[in-house]
Amino acid sequence: MRSVDDQVAAAAARVSELVRPRVGTSQGPVVVGIDGPSGSGKSTLAAAVAAAVDCPIVHMDDLFPGWEGLAAATGLLFEQVLRPLAEGRPGGYRCWDWDASAWAETVAVPLVPVLVVEGCASTVRPAGDLVDVRVWVEAAPDVRMSRGIERDGEAFRPHWERWAAQERALFSADGNRGSADLIVRT
Repeated sequence: MRSVDDQVAAAAARVSELVRPRVGTSQGPVVVGIDGPSGSGKSTLAAAVAAAVDCPIVHMDDLFPGWEGLAAATGLLFEQVLRPLAEGRPGGYRCWDWDASAWAETVAVPLVPVLVVEGCASTVRPAGDLVDVRVWVEAAPDVRMSRGIERDGEAFRPHWERWAAQERALFSADGNRGSADLIVRT
């Protein structure tokens, strides 16, 4: 059985193989969307992919307007980041301050050859229409919950449960798992 590190390295290599032939074929970057439910390992894979193809990462956690903002974030990603980049212009987004429950600083997203967008709903439409390489990361629900609680603390369990319900509804309505170029199980 391969270790998680080996799984991540192998998945990052597969994503790199999907990305490299597309670089330079459009005026915007090759956008890699790494999507899936919370706690599945998206951030870990995104870091490995970004290192492999030498590119920046946009984290969806910065775009969600709070615990009820999952569905809204895909429109924000589309309007503020992906559409300008696809048109050959820099993008940018307002970062959500989770402690203050308010929008904070604006983060610039320059034109680059490759951009990784990591997080829940990163391949959901309308943003998903501008994602070139779609990666779906999944793990068993008990594993994901354990990872989330370990990372965020027991006090966040009610938020996690509410968030999981939003994920199920959004992913089911969009069907984005079914359009993935690569499915990674961690």
